[in-house]
Amino acid sequence: MSTTAFDFQAQTLQGQSLDLGQWRGRVLLIVNTASQCGFTPQLQGLEQLWQDYQAQGLVVLGFPSNEFGGQEPGEAQQIETFCQLHYGVSFPMMAKGEVNGAQAQPLWGWLKTQAPGLLGSRAIKWNFTKFLVGRDGLVRQRYAPTTTPQRLRADIEAALAA
Repeated sequence: MSTTAFDFQAQTLQGQSLDLGQWRGRVLLIVNTASQCGFTPQLQGLEQLWQDYQAQGLVVLGFPSNEFGGQEPGEAQQIETFCQLHYGVSFPMMAKGEVNGAQAQPLWGWLKTQAPGLLGSRAIKWNFTKFLVGRDGLVRQRYAPTTTPQRLRADIEAALAA
């Protein structure tokens, strides 16, 4: 059996182990986030997608990372409070971790091999890189940090309809 996103586990901001298999058959939007980035306001758009499509099967997952410009220096409680107070984030947020290199979270290593970036690069270049995973657990699309959540709507709707 080939690996899918549903075969991975992650840690929540609260330190609990989370099996992504609990969302088997749903569509995942996986994003590396940071609280002090120029793209941080995208958290509001991601929350709106979560609100608009959750009932149809979308799960938005945020993965804070401090790898890019030190833009996520906070601890788990600070990250959670910031995201909730400033952007109303209610979608699941995972523990802060790395998305590149030897210490990268296993899910991120898999995502990058499934959907390389520009010119075949596997590295995540900046905060708010997004991966859309279909109901089958396979990556449908990778999006640049500059791609706003609003611009993902048509692709999300297609994935939900598939």
